[in-house]
Amino acid sequence: MDEAARIDGLRDQYRNMRSELGKVIVGQEKVIEEMMIALFAGGHVLLEGVPGLAKTLLISSLAQVMDLSFNRIQFTPDLMPSDITGSEILEEDHGTRRREFRFIRGPIFANMVLADEINRTPPKTQAALLQAMQERQVTAGGMTHDLDHPFFVLATQNPIEQEGTYPLPEAQLDRFMFNVLIDYPTYNDEIAIVESTTGSVTADLKKVLGGADVIANQELVRKVPVAENVTHFAVKLVRATRVGSGEESDAAREFLAWGAGPRAAQFLIRGAKTLALLDGRPTPDLEDIRRLALPVLRHRLVSNFHAEAENISKDRIVAMILDQVAP
Repeated sequence: MDEAARIDGLRDQYRNMRSELGKVIVGQEKVIEEMMIALFAGGHVLLEGVPGLAKTLLISSLAQVMDLSFNRIQFTPDLMPSDITGSEILEEDHGTRRREFRFIRGPIFANMVLADEINRTPPKTQAALLQAMQERQVTAGGMTHDLDHPFFVLATQNPIEQEGTYPLPEAQLDRFMFNVLIDYPTYNDEIAIVESTTGSVTADLKKVLGGADVIANQELVRKVPVAENVTHFAVKLVRATRVGSGEESDAAREFLAWGAGPRAAQFLIRGAKTLALLDGRPTPDLEDIRRLALPVLRHRLVSNFHAEAENISKDRIVAMILDQVAP
């Protein structure tokens, strides 16, 4: 199959997935688009929104339209690392009476993992995801176990209820390709939500693509060529967030205590490649970098006291930096 046919196939799968998700998810087109971009770019997503905005429903519906193994982990304060990664148990062979340890795989061993309310569990348990998200491996009992491919973590957290929560450390946040914010639906969307969820009709979601398709699409994304000016703009944008580097923008100097690392530029390029293919374009442009700047950067920036005192949001800071950085 030639490249053009593979790109058309990717776009068809994307449209079919959006069509299936539209049976149960009303609105949230931008959220769905960003989740699809992360999936085909091989990244993880942190979804943030108040309760009742269908974060869990969106992720579970995505799992239904994909022929992939799916596990849901409900994070709680008493959850232990072994509850996620798995543990070794001592087994006895009834015939030989010989005893040996056997590794029992935890729920992290799935193609798609929903980490629900990830900020509800202590840092020790949150850290159990670090190696899995970055290396696609789990180490337990001195042995390293490879995770299934593809591997995709979708985590949710509630931004308003902070009692009894443990904010994710910067190293953990940096593992997520996107931080996607889910806002309240529009008036018409909310009418449609109420009408569709209070009746007797239930949606029947069909499988659209499997693991082999996802891996093939991720390989296709990596082969997309990127113009030199697009790469330079992505790197320049990320470097403009680093206070004290001599390359920071005025907005970063005024409102940030810490900027983004190199992984941000990598995700900007990978996301821009994917976005271009989903739009039917052979290569990304500068506008793709701009479109993805918010989900890539908002969770990688640390505001200073001035920004917090003035109630300047991360999104507003990113917008100001975008205005100040010339392509």
